[in-house]
Amino acid sequence: MANKQAKKALEQFKMQAANEVGVNLNQGYNGDLTARQAGSIGGQMVKKMIESYEQGMGAQQK
Repeated sequence: MANKQAKKALEQFKMQAANEVGVNLNQGYNGDLTARQAGSIGGQMVKKMIESYEQGMGAQQK
């Protein structure tokens, strides 16, 4: 990513999502994760992004 702040924010978001689903992530390499663990992190991230979008849409409709 060209924007270092965006990359840092995305890393924090990923760490938060991992924490919420009970997966311990390390800074850097996480090749020891199972596909299930990695999928649960990605799924949680998507869920949070959709919730954020829906909240923004609700605010626009008011």
